[in-house]
Amino acid sequence: MQTTTGDMSQVLLSVYTEVERRFQQVNDPAHGWEHVRRVYSLAEYLAEREGANRFIVGMAALMHDIGRLEHDEAAHHADLSVKSAAQLMNEYGLAPEIQDAVLHAIEAHSFSRNIEPRTIEARVVRDADRLDGLGAIGIMRWAITGTIRRTPETLSYNPTDPFAQQHTPDDKRYMLDHFYSKLLKLEDSMSTETGRKLARQRTAFMRLYLDEFKRELEIQAQ
Repeated sequence: MQTTTGDMSQVLLSVYTEVERRFQQVNDPAHGWEHVRRVYSLAEYLAEREGANRFIVGMAALMHDIGRLEHDEAAHHADLSVKSAAQLMNEYGLAPEIQDAVLHAIEAHSFSRNIEPRTIEARVVRDADRLDGLGAIGIMRWAITGTIRRTPETLSYNPTDPFAQQHTPDDKRYMLDHFYSKLLKLEDSMSTETGRKLARQRTAFMRLYLDEFKRELEIQAQ
């Protein structure tokens, strides 16, 4: 039996509760439930202003990172998220076209996969996920992720070229290089007007952070 429109809010609530439960095991604040919940809220905000289907957006936002729970280093987390989301949605008898739209939005959210979103819902979810990598929250997530993923050879920044003016950014070697390899590029990748507006504000804040970082290093060098 197909899920009716009236049932969709209950389905969304059930999936919200289930995804929150599953993420309790994740020991990564940058990609855990806090991140998922923020992306969900951002996606709802964007969907309302961009005229997207809020059910599809909400479902995709909630499950966009669920594949990270699989701990499968050989597979991309977006592919694992699509697989897990399909299994979860099958329990609710959602129409095939709804499921397909949700799965496409999950697949297209990834920065590294670079899949072009075909629908407004996919564009909204992708923008929401990328917005959470910007601004004050983005700086917090950058520091957490850099610390978790660092190796004994990782440095906070290149000692002779901290702001990647002369070397190709290498965020596996220098944490600060992640701003130049990814974070400062996110603004140009936004595909909704609301997302672009928010990205401009958040990116401006990150540039202020980098300016202050530079000033403090210059004082230290005197």
